Amino acid sequence: MRSKDENDNKKVIRSGNQAVSDRLFYRRVAVMSAPIVLQRLMLALVAACDALMLGQIQQEQMTAVSLATQIQFVQNMIIFAIIGAGSILGAQYWGKGDSLTVQKLFNLMLRFSGFVSFLFFAACELTPGILMGAFTSDAVLIGIGSTYLRIAGWSYLISGISQCYLTVMKVTEHVNPSAWISSIAVILNIVFNSIFIFGLLSVPRLEARGAAVATTLARVIELALCIIVSSRKGYIQPDVRKLFASEKRLTVDFGKQCLPLLGGGMLWGVGFTSYTAIIGHLSSDAAAANSVASVVRDLICCACDGIGNAAGIIVGFELGAGNLERGKEYGIKLMKLSYVIGFVSMAVVLAITPLVVRMVVRTPTAHEYLTGMMCIMAFYMIGRCVNTVTINGVIDGGGDTVFDMYSLAVSMWGVAIPLALLGAFVFHGPVLLVYACTCLDEVGKIPWVMIRFRKYKWVRNLTN
Repeated sequence: MRSKDENDNKKVIRSGNQAVSDRLFYRRVAVMSAPIVLQRLMLALVAACDALMLGQIQQEQMTAVSLATQIQFVQNMIIFAIIGAGSILGAQYWGKGDSLTVQKLFNLMLRFSGFVSFLFFAACELTPGILMGAFTSDAVLIGIGSTYLRIAGWSYLISGISQCYLTVMKVTEHVNPSAWISSIAVILNIVFNSIFIFGLLSVPRLEARGAAVATTLARVIELALCIIVSSRKGYIQPDVRKLFASEKRLTVDFGKQCLPLLGGGMLWGVGFTSYTAIIGHLSSDAAAANSVASVVRDLICCACDGIGNAAGIIVGFELGAGNLERGKEYGIKLMKLSYVIGFVSMAVVLAITPLVVRMVVRTPTAHEYLTGMMCIMAFYMIGRCVNTVTINGVIDGGGDTVFDMYSLAVSMWGVAIPLALLGAFVFHGPVLLVYACTCLDEVGKIPWVMIRFRKYKWVRNLTN
């Protein structure tokens, strides 16, 4: 007669003499991903609250800020490549038990991320009008967005540093503190938004400028909390004295992971920003509807983003520890899980569409556009979830970062962007058709992703 534990653990992954049940595996995924999902959700809520609060004042305020934040979106693509490389190597070295190398990776991330953040800060302060002109030709939107960028640019300078701290916390198994720090910062951001946008508590009503002030204050507090928490025993802190020390072998390994991630990130980031620019040049109603759809997309994608992040760390731990078969089996399970997340996300988007349309946009045309965009986006979510977990989580976790860049070059830049440009500016097609073209890349590359996944080139130890 079987015991209760045996019944609970019917399916088992075996690696050498080790065994891990499905139940324990999914518990580990939940424990690792839940704080990251919370963190991503809280960050997405800032954009949602900005849209809701500014939408209550004026549609142009909401649209201008949404377009302006595309600058940080591009910055984040570069920063995510830097911390992504640190996360891939850091997870494997931490799985190997080499904390000194993790500290050296921390210094590398701070050095590169700080430089990039300074460049974007300078651009926002010196040429905000030029940056806004890339996304819209509307003078009113450019004016509002430029004012926002001059203030928010300070937050871009700070966030690049705090992201390095949060990444190191995650890969060294301090996921909960990193999530709480981000959550506290986001809650404060939302509170500050209410105060500065609407002029509560005798504070002047700043509208779009208030959203920028709120973001900057929240980022200052977030960085302060990161430094305080990381100074505790058991945490990895950067060695400021060796911040610019030469670590040739580690820098080369870092570059091998970072450059493909950077290439993929820039292709994806600039491509996604191009989608926004294309829709933004069609009409203000199209831009408004797309702004709301983007916020909803980011909120719903929190689950796949969090699980994808956790997947990379979990697989990286096992591969770095030399458990290649276990890492492979974990990757297969996570890939299958990504399909479940994708179909659930599709159902959620369809379910909330009527509520979102009624709550946010104001003109009948924007209502029509947003309804159609939400329905199209529902099917896009399947591809987005599968590719995020499989590529950005499992495949990247094993160091196979080049594939992401190739797939984006073909699916996004070779197919989706050319079709969207032709539809918008050559054939002058309907707004929803152009929007559908911008969603082709994620769904269309699923078969290619599955072929690459099953070659198992990502099953390797990067620390040897």
